[in-house]
Order: sequence, then C-alpha cells, then structure tokens
Amino acid sequence: MIRPRILSGAQPTGALHIGNWLGAIRNWAELQHSHETFLCVVDLHAITAAHDPIELLKNTRTTAALYLACGIDPEHSTVFIQSHISAHSELCWLLNCVTPLNWLERMIQFKEKSIKQGNNVSIGLLDYPVMMAADILLYNADFVPVGEDQKQHLELARDIAQQRINSRFGNPEKPIFKVPQSLIMKEGARIMSLSDGRNKMSKSDPDINSRITLLDDPDLVTKKIKRAKTDSTIGLEFGNPSRPEADNLLTIYAILSGKGMEVASLECAEMGWGTFKRILTEAIVSALHPIQTKYKELMDDPNYLDDILRKGSLKACTVADETLGRVQDALGFLRKEYSSSLKPEEIREVLQR
Repeated sequence: MIRPRILSGAQPTGALHIGNWLGAIRNWAELQHSHETFLCVVDLHAITAAHDPIELLKNTRTTAALYLACGIDPEHSTVFIQSHISAHSELCWLLNCVTPLNWLERMIQFKEKSIKQGNNVSIGLLDYPVMMAADILLYNADFVPVGEDQKQHLELARDIAQQRINSRFGNPEKPIFKVPQSLIMKEGARIMSLSDGRNKMSKSDPDINSRITLLDDPDLVTKKIKRAKTDSTIGLEFGNPSRPEADNLLTIYAILSGKGMEVASLECAEMGWGTFKRILTEAIVSALHPIQTKYKELMDDPNYLDDILRKGSLKACTVADETLGRVQDALGFLRKEYSSSLKPEEIREVLQR
C-alpha cells in the first residue's frame, strides 16, 4: 500500500525545546507509522541571520540526534541534512526566477524579522520562503505538518507550484509538482514562552528562561519553572484569554503528564501556583529523561549517527534529483549526461575520449 508522504524539518539554530518537541517532533514520530516520512535538519535556513559556524556544526548534529532520541525511527523515516542535497539550492534558484517579489514582501515573518535585524537584513531572509518551497516540493509531499506561524509559507509553496510552474510549464494530466496540503496538529501545536504566554516559545529568544530545552537537566528545569510567569489567580484553566500563562503551563502539564486536557483541568482547577509548579516540574523532568538518555547514547556513537544521515541523504537525493530533473526539463534546460560524482580516473577517461 502506498502511504501518503510528509516532509518537515527544524533549524539547527540552538537546542531544541519542548515547544519543538510537543508542537512538531512528537507528531512526526506518530505520523511515521502511517506516512512515508522525510525529515531534514534545515541548516541552510539557519544562516539567514548572523551565525557562529562552530555552533552551526555542533547544533546540526545535535538536532539530528534529538530527532532520533524523540522517537524518530530511521527504519520508518528518512532523516537527512538539507545542505547535503544540492537540489535544494538548485531548485530554489529556479523558483526564484518565477516568483514575484511582492509575494515575498508580504510575508509576515519577513516583516517581523527584518524589523529586528534592521540594516543587517539579508536577501536570504527575504528568500527564505522560496527555499522552504523548494524543500517541500522536491519530495512530492502529500502533506506538510506546519504550525500556524508557517501556514503562510506553505500557501506560498502551493501558489508557486500551481500558478508559476504547473500552469505555465506543465499540463493538467501530468503536473510537474505535487501540490501539498497542510497538516496542522491541534493539541500542543503552539507552546508559548515561559516569560510571556502571548509569545511563542522560541530558540532565538534572548531570555534563556523563556524555554525548556530538551537537554536541560532537572536542576535547570526546576529553576526555569520557578521563574515562569504566572498571575495572582488561584486555580488553572484553559481558554481564558486574560490568563495566557495559565493556559500555556496547563497545556504543557496536560501533555507531558499524559493526563490530557480534561483530567488536567479538573485536577488543577483549584490548585495554587506553588503546588502546580512542583507537579509540572516533575512531569517535565520525567518526560525528558528517556530523551536525554537516548541522546547521550547517540552522541557516544557518532558512527551510528553518521550512517543514518548518510543513508537518509542517499534516499533523499534520489527523490530530489528526480524532481529537479523534471523541473529542468519543463523549463527547457539541457540535461547533463554525466555524473558530477565521477571519480578522478573516470573524469580523465571521459576527457581523453
């Protein structure tokens, strides 16, 4: 039976946090059993702002290892590094040449991040959604698991595929690109900052107390939860817009304790913040322990991790190159008849013919 395919990934811009896990990776781990799953570490996206090369290298491996530690099974998922597949950059350029500039200028994330970066804003930041479109379209994904903040980027990918490529260079019976659908996971889809319940938990937040990373030890988790913003009302509840911190922390507890929203809501309806923070800390520490244990095992065996990434890249490259070739043919490019991966002696043989 042919399973529907999904494509997703995360940037290696810092340690993954519980928002990344509960909002994305945990869902990928569930989907891999019913969907053909391609998961990449999107390192090319990580350099749209100033970055430390040493940190990028370290975080790329860390992110891949955390995918696996969180339950991604290389027997059921294809895990790879974005920059290892040259087709991402090549397709991005082809899509750049058919994408109107004003489509990118209206992207909300570009507007928000360009304000923060000021005069240092790069073309890469503007072009980020086109690269994301290339990521998605290369793998003929049926669905893309996205959060609310990424829906606009997925819509752009769909518009580029349908309006700028399929309708102009393809035909209805044999489209060049498969146009993917969004797959928005509901529970835990948007974990908010511990410092401000109205803002999403983020790796780029300068306040390290705003997030719990997947590698935080129990003492650090305890400190961060103690400092988490609360309000003066006794008892926690969901859905009260005037109490975003209560909603966010109760959501985290409901998921990590395994009790679900209904049971957690009843349990904590009249609970004081001191007691709640204690049981929330216990739930977080308990949930992170197996992830941290598996992560250490993976980092202690770099050859195993490298082998998984090597195999993932080979499989991803096969799919991506086929899609890229289809686009190149449609756009009128003369395809090369040799492999760029030829060995030196094979190149010399070709040149001597």
